[in-house]
Amino acid sequence: MKNIIYIFTIVGLLATVSCTKDFEEINTNPNAPSSVQPSLLLRQVIYDFGENMSYEGFVAGDLLSQHRTALDFNLFDRHALKSPQLGGNPWPIFYTNLRDNEIILNQSKTIETFRVYEGPALILKAYMAAGLTDLFGDVPYFEAFNGVNGTVTPGYDLQEDIYLNENGILDNLDKGIAAINAYSDVIPLEGDILFNGDLDAWVRFANSLKIKHLLRISGQVDVSAALQNIFNEGNYISFNAQNAVFNFTNTDPNSFRLAQLRVGDFNNFVMSETMDDILTNLNDTRIETLFRPFSNSTTGEFNGLINGIDPSETSVALADYSLAGTAFREDTSTLDANFITAWEVHFALAEAAANNLITADAQNLYETGITLAFEYWNTDLPANYLSGNAAYNAPGTTPTQQIITQKWIANVINGYEGWVEFRRTGFPEFQTISASFNNDIIPVRMPYPAEEEALNNENYTAAAATTNDNSINVPVWWNE
Repeated sequence: MKNIIYIFTIVGLLATVSCTKDFEEINTNPNAPSSVQPSLLLRQVIYDFGENMSYEGFVAGDLLSQHRTALDFNLFDRHALKSPQLGGNPWPIFYTNLRDNEIILNQSKTIETFRVYEGPALILKAYMAAGLTDLFGDVPYFEAFNGVNGTVTPGYDLQEDIYLNENGILDNLDKGIAAINAYSDVIPLEGDILFNGDLDAWVRFANSLKIKHLLRISGQVDVSAALQNIFNEGNYISFNAQNAVFNFTNTDPNSFRLAQLRVGDFNNFVMSETMDDILTNLNDTRIETLFRPFSNSTTGEFNGLINGIDPSETSVALADYSLAGTAFREDTSTLDANFITAWEVHFALAEAAANNLITADAQNLYETGITLAFEYWNTDLPANYLSGNAAYNAPGTTPTQQIITQKWIANVINGYEGWVEFRRTGFPEFQTISASFNNDIIPVRMPYPAEEEALNNENYTAAAATTNDNSINVPVWWNE
């Protein structure tokens, strides 16, 4: 079902401290709202985060994950990650939306008529916090989201604590589910552009996130029992109609951003050689959906470019390489802002089963994931696809390699997920980029942005010291 998105401007309110008896009354605009309705904030948080991270996913995440290559303005593609250009600075996206979400959460706990928002706000907090710490590692978290009422220089918390401690990621998912299950009033959840107010869908969303993030930390923590319980209960996103997504449209302001920008920005990104090689080896027909034949081809062929070229030394012609498919510009109504999907959940469960974290049929979960991923990308699944090089037990591969490769393909523009999963598993195999600024090393974390050093220097300095001066080559906790 299509959810049509309407963008609202949220009025931010600054707290003032009175130094005279009547100061607040005199300086209050009687025509301005004294608080923001949670329905407006919820809509804003979901849309702003989804839209911004979809754009980031295309112009930056896809470069790190070697889905695409940048022809110019490509310092990020060459792994100069401290020099974001067209994208590559997701830090403010996370913190802006986490702080707005905290307003919803605080309102839900203090105003009875807003109680319905508590569960979804806790789940969204867990979702965004996980994305943040998975990219950067240790980050400001427990002191960080209280806006004008909290500290402006929050300390950095350990990723392990952000995942495992009270009010951390996994705890907030459990509390979010509990809050929804305990809610018995009839006041509806409004502003919900993910699930149209369906609280049962939010519980499935939370359980799906638990599967994803329990698996992500499984190298550090025994998660088998927790994963098995969720799998046995079966209350997770199981088919595409249940996906946590919202649809872009073909009209401003709700079309995918690359459809709105000048053609030169769109044409700066072409299919990577890594993507080309993998899709070609699999005889994967999604290449025709995700990309388009290069202009100089006379037979409808596709061609990818190695990541990280030095444009001052390597001359390339746009007509020789494959641009993104029409879904990313001409017909964005077929494109989603993707939070989590049925195929991602099935691939996660397949990996858990393949590695004996749960008792389940890994091959069946894997093949179901592929079927759902083809459906999601509006591409017919070839009759022989599951018996060819994409087979679960294809010669020269491992089940984990096959599972992660399929997840990587489907995760185009989904934030930085392809890169995160590569860091965790080593799959699929990435190529050495052409002109690296990082000694041919694939980065394993995002660097803290320059504004942190300027505005939160003391805490930044301590965090930088634990990452070899904010190095992009120091792994995060779950990847150690």
